[in-house]
Parts: sequence; structure tokens; C-alpha cells
Amino acid sequence: MRRTTRYPVEGANSLWHVYKTVPFWKVVKNFSVIQLARYMPFLGMKNWLYRVFLRMKVGDQTSFALMVMLDCMFPEKITVGRNTVIGYNTTILAHEYLIKEYRLGEVVIGNEVLIGANSTILPGVVIGDGAIVSAGTLVHKDVPEGAFVGGNPMRVIYTKEERANQLEI
Repeated sequence: MRRTTRYPVEGANSLWHVYKTVPFWKVVKNFSVIQLARYMPFLGMKNWLYRVFLRMKVGDQTSFALMVMLDCMFPEKITVGRNTVIGYNTTILAHEYLIKEYRLGEVVIGNEVLIGANSTILPGVVIGDGAIVSAGTLVHKDVPEGAFVGGNPMRVIYTKEERANQLEI
């Protein structure tokens, strides 16, 4: 199971309670910064915006492609290592609002990770160093270091050890 903290709600579904969980003006600011960065062609400027205005931890030489959508409510719960590539139109979530509860969870993406285009990363997931996530993958659980994963539901295509054995042959 993913590492999330569960918060039960009473009455209406949890999205109706959104501004009890996160301040309205924080969401407005975060959304504005994220929308600007989605179209920003300058990688260094994009990383600076994420670090300064969203309080994300972003490693050196990390690249967020065009149209990446970060969690606009809790971006500070996202950590991305150095020299990582986040592919076009990827979504990274640190929250999920459900009917009877909402959940929050840290997302940790390691160093030298490749996330393929149009992937979605759910809250509470850790993606290990050197991992590769195929395009269009729903990352709903941890990805081991050096593994190649893909699909919906996500499955491990090969591990770091299996890849090393293939290269020896």
C-alpha cells in the first residue's frame, strides 16, 4: 500500500472540504506558478519557480518537460532527485480526494530517473534511483531502484538485476 495519511470527512464528499484542508490563496498561487511553468521553455527557470514558489525539492539538472502538471494543493510534498527527466504531460499528485476521506502522501522520485510522457504518479509513491517508467504508466506503488516499469496497472517489466544479467549474455 502507498504511504498516505488518511483524513476522514463527515457529510459531503471530501472535495467539498477542500478549503478546510488547504488555503484558497495557496492554491491560487500554486496553480498560477504551475501553469506558467507548464509552458516555460527554460528548464533552469522552471526548476527555480518550483523550488522558490512551490517549496519543492528539485535536484540539479532535472528536466520537467512541457505540460507537466504538479499537485497544485501540496507541491511541497514532491521531491525529485538530480538529473531526472519528467516526460511530457505527466501528472504528479500528492493528494487524493475521495468520498469519505482525503489522503496525503509524499512523492519521492530518485536520481537519474526517466518518467515517460503521459504518466500519472499517485501520492505516497517512491521511485528508486535509475528507474525507468514507460510512457502512459499509472504509478500506483513503489518502483524499485533501476527497474523498468510500465502499464496500467503498472507492472515491473524487468529489475536492475535482470537487466544486468541480460547485458552479460
